[in-house]
Amino acid sequence: MALARRRSVFRPCIDLHNGEVKQIVGGTLHEDDASRLKTNFVASHPSSYYAELYKKHNLEGGHVIKLGPGNDQAAKDALAAWPGHLQVGGGITAENAREWLDAGASKVIVTSYLFPEGKFSLERLRAVYNAVGKDRLVVDVSCRRRDDKWLVAMNKWQTITDMEVCKESLDLLSEYCSEFLIHAADVEGLCQGIDEELVRKLGEWVSIPTTYAGGAKSVADLELVDRLSNGKVDLTYGSSLDIFGGSLVKFDDLVKYNNETLTQQSP
Repeated sequence: MALARRRSVFRPCIDLHNGEVKQIVGGTLHEDDASRLKTNFVASHPSSYYAELYKKHNLEGGHVIKLGPGNDQAAKDALAAWPGHLQVGGGITAENAREWLDAGASKVIVTSYLFPEGKFSLERLRAVYNAVGKDRLVVDVSCRRRDDKWLVAMNKWQTITDMEVCKESLDLLSEYCSEFLIHAADVEGLCQGIDEELVRKLGEWVSIPTTYAGGAKSVADLELVDRLSNGKVDLTYGSSLDIFGGSLVKFDDLVKYNNETLTQQSP
């Protein structure tokens, strides 16, 4: 009997800012003006609490994102709580990527390093690839919409780069990495729904595992992403989730969804 096609699942996250677990409105993180930052949630628990929670429920493929300086120890604490099972991103370069794998990351996530002065550098992509290998590398192509296309955004989503998110660019990147992470920065943290058109396009374009984040507000969004992407894109929840102070989505419901979905896909 043939297995059902792959279905989209929930992927967890730990977003760090100034050493604390937070949920932030994606477009408000400015290095030079802290007053513009809009924060939806600041955790009373340390990063390791969330890593242990994800471990308890076997939630693979989660990511730890360092939003700016002052987050290295909190990231290492999370990785140490579940070594080999969480990805880490934020400030990753060819020079320090191996260090983060040694600290317990399953994979490293790279964005801004690939875009010196906002321009894509294939040389830098190859440098990280040579440092860690394709299987341990995730490229974050988080983006902002400009007219009818999406452009990669770096520096905490404030700087628009010269790379359009499209089949051609994703095909190029996927030669060097094993996974994509994509924050839709315009809807990140707003709990007003996902960017359906972007998810649909990603389902057409991607050929490697891909996780989308931005705007998820209901458990039903998992089924929506599954339908739009034909099961090729997974979904991260942030500010809407009860473990991050939200009231729209229960963590336990996402765990249940994952367990049921993954059971259906087992031989």
